[in-house]
Amino acid sequence: MKIRDSFRRAGRSLRNAKARTLLTSLAIAVGAFTLTMSIAAGTGARQYADKLIKSNVDPQSIYITKEKMNDSSATMGPGGLKEYREDALQYGGMTYKTLNEEDINKVRSIAGVERVLPTYFISAKYVSFEKIAGKKFTADVTTYDPTVLAQVASGTLPPLGQQIGTDEIVMPESFAEKLGIASKDMVGTTITLRLSKVANNPSEAEIQSLMLSGRFDEIEKRLTPETKDVPLKIRAVSAKSSTSFSASSALFISDKKADELSEFLTKGTEQYKKYVSATVTAKKDVDPATVKTDIEKRDMFAMTAKDLQGLIFNIVNLLQGIVAGFGVLALIASVFGIINTQYISVLERTREIGLMKALGMRGRHVRRLFQYEAAWIGLLGGVIGALLAWGIGALINPWLSSIMSIGENRILVFELLPIAGLIVALMVVAMLAGWFPARKAAKLDPIEALRTE
Repeated sequence: MKIRDSFRRAGRSLRNAKARTLLTSLAIAVGAFTLTMSIAAGTGARQYADKLIKSNVDPQSIYITKEKMNDSSATMGPGGLKEYREDALQYGGMTYKTLNEEDINKVRSIAGVERVLPTYFISAKYVSFEKIAGKKFTADVTTYDPTVLAQVASGTLPPLGQQIGTDEIVMPESFAEKLGIASKDMVGTTITLRLSKVANNPSEAEIQSLMLSGRFDEIEKRLTPETKDVPLKIRAVSAKSSTSFSASSALFISDKKADELSEFLTKGTEQYKKYVSATVTAKKDVDPATVKTDIEKRDMFAMTAKDLQGLIFNIVNLLQGIVAGFGVLALIASVFGIINTQYISVLERTREIGLMKALGMRGRHVRRLFQYEAAWIGLLGGVIGALLAWGIGALINPWLSSIMSIGENRILVFELLPIAGLIVALMVVAMLAGWFPARKAAKLDPIEALRTE
């Protein structure tokens, strides 16, 4: 018997037991639905991450730190906007190894490096808003990174690779929400940073010397912290996004302004010319991976835009694997259903099998017939599950895009080839599950089978 004829006959046999075939196929459909959703989510997440990085991150940029940021010695506080209190202790909640000026100069000396932008964290005593009179707040202040283009709720940002103005500042949308003011009403208004320089306290010997010389004004000057108010104009309010690469809980200022304020705050202290991280821009004709290798030779940790993409893909693969695991469990359960269904079919059709063998059908043809019946079950279950996932995915895609703030992008992307491959794989699994019942049918003695009532 030809393979095509066996396949057709297997289909006709299953039509004689429609209810049982459908129920067994639905068991496979559960696994097919979960796996199809998993494939679609993985494809959509990778496509969006790839698009996001290519359009929002300079491919020539390299992020460097003194050590890996996931090291146990590095921890970060919650950040955000909080109301300032005179009697409260304000602290950054961060512990990390820092880059120094020597490290920065080492990177600048590497062939292929176009620019090195240190990242400053400015410790403002408090910030005040023009729109909120009489209230003070604490917030993190850091450098605007021109290699990452943030999404904007109001206002405008310069093109990728360009820095904001020296007297400009970018505020997160979450700050506007906390203040209860619309984002568009904040653009163009002023934020004032109050800086308080840590005093360089004189030693007891110095105080005694100043007292003996009668220079009490010098003692008061040395013991009183120096303060400075820095007004900055809000250029833009960055949009809140669950997939944004830019920080959503800090105020952003230009690199020149950050350098100026850091000079004021840290000169004469242990933190002078020390940086949490830096962003390196490689020249257009240079491979960033080559620059990364040279940086790591100088005992620093570096990560390119491609590394960032790989990191995101690893997370996507992990989540996709977890979801796919549930689909595999459903398939394992459906395998036993196929075996049970096929065994029952063999028992019910024992006389029919005996007649076929008595008329000259060989054992391998009988085995193939039952395995093809299992393949039909796998095909039907796979198609039902895939179509159901495709339909539900099309319905919930706009909702998912809305709650994840990813605009017109879709998180579930269904591609025909992977789904077709999944259905073929399900048919193969079903055939393997039907092998034991098919083997039993193939070994039946035709005379004994015809005697069966």
